[in-house]
Amino acid sequence: MTDSADRDEDTPVTPSDAMDHNEIYGEDGSIRQDYLTAIGAAIADRDVLFLREHVVRLHESELGDLLESITAPQRHALVSLLGDDFDFAALTEVDEVIRLDIIEALPNARIAEALGDLDSDDAVYILEDLDEEDQKEILAALPFTERVRLRRSLDYPEDTAGRRMQTEFVAVPPFWTVGQTIDYMRDEEDLPDSFSQIFVIDPTFKLVGAVALDKILRTKRLVRIEEVMDETRYRIDAEMDQEEAAQLFEQYDLLSAAVVDENERLVGVLTIDDVVDVINEEAEEDIKRLGGVGDEELSDSILSTVRSRFSWLLINLATAILASAVISLFDATIEQMVALAVLMPIVASMGGNAGTQTMTVTVRALATRDLDIYNAGRIIRREASVGLINGVLFAVIIGVVAGYWFSSNGLGGIIAAAMIVNMLAAALAGILLPLLLDKVGADPAIASAVFVTTVTDVVGFFAFLGLAGWWLSLA
Repeated sequence: MTDSADRDEDTPVTPSDAMDHNEIYGEDGSIRQDYLTAIGAAIADRDVLFLREHVVRLHESELGDLLESITAPQRHALVSLLGDDFDFAALTEVDEVIRLDIIEALPNARIAEALGDLDSDDAVYILEDLDEEDQKEILAALPFTERVRLRRSLDYPEDTAGRRMQTEFVAVPPFWTVGQTIDYMRDEEDLPDSFSQIFVIDPTFKLVGAVALDKILRTKRLVRIEEVMDETRYRIDAEMDQEEAAQLFEQYDLLSAAVVDENERLVGVLTIDDVVDVINEEAEEDIKRLGGVGDEELSDSILSTVRSRFSWLLINLATAILASAVISLFDATIEQMVALAVLMPIVASMGGNAGTQTMTVTVRALATRDLDIYNAGRIIRREASVGLINGVLFAVIIGVVAGYWFSSNGLGGIIAAAMIVNMLAAALAGILLPLLLDKVGADPAIASAVFVTTVTDVVGFFAFLGLAGWWLSLA
């Protein structure tokens, strides 16, 4: 780190001044403690020069990590001390709770001024967390054109391409020449910071085609745009779910794609950096839902976390009572042979794990559209075969172990048979329940885990104890 005195307070920070990654992060990928200590001391001492030297130069993602690593009072002080030098784009990189904590401490006029300097997609990302009254006040303080752009994006439903799109793009008529287009880009001040293609529109702003920027640069100036443009095969409807849009990017290796409204008019562009964020968010969301924790964040309050987990824990309690009720049907059988109480958790546990494996693969396949009505039958047969084969393999293992452990070949045979039944049931439940939930419009990532576990517990206990009761009645 360089000394803050080496840079005058009025010296602008340029991209070449960006800090080295190793100055900020340790080998484990977390922010270095000595860096955090230095920043904390500078905040406490109100050392603006030091903060400009070591914070303003951060990339927005690095600044986001810093904001998540310091305390709330330090965050507020840092934003205040940096003033106009604080990069509001970093707020798109932090948890919603932290973002709201920072924004709610600032006057709306300051927020409006900062949002005016951001790309429209980043501005919308910040605005959508605010209540409607604050949104209106902030939008009213923006220039008319900017206000209309942001309002249009906010009017689209959450988690759609229209919400994610960037409304800054380059569009030209088809009769322009390559030379005119280049001159326009050279002279126009209000261009996007980065773009890879130029869109071609008719007088009503309907999308006609697109031409890659590198193609423009390789073409002679007098050639008309319509002669070099390509038809835009991959246009995205503004109402399309963001996950579907991300799948199009993945399938066709897109870097950007035009976003159009219901009349095929160009309204924005979706870029790969936004799509990467969508993919990460959707994957994280699926993992959380499989665990029954919803949109919970580490920065959430204790009360909020308790509330979000309570409902699914309550449902889990109900299903556990159901499994216990099945066991109670065989209390006389268990009294006859205590070994049954020792072994029955094995059957339920193996079924639960097998069901979770199948369910996880199924939920992810549904999310990525790899599993649909056309291949569902084949996948069901495949998973049933896997469950049956694993059931037989582990039945042999546990049958031998139980028979030797309790010196009873009959007991070994009973648990082996129950293992086969439950592993097969687990495989079927793991794929059929998510498919059923998806068919009725429910999110399989949310509800599948509880119901699959219930099925494997009930079937496992019923099969093992039922077979044991039948065997004991023959003795």
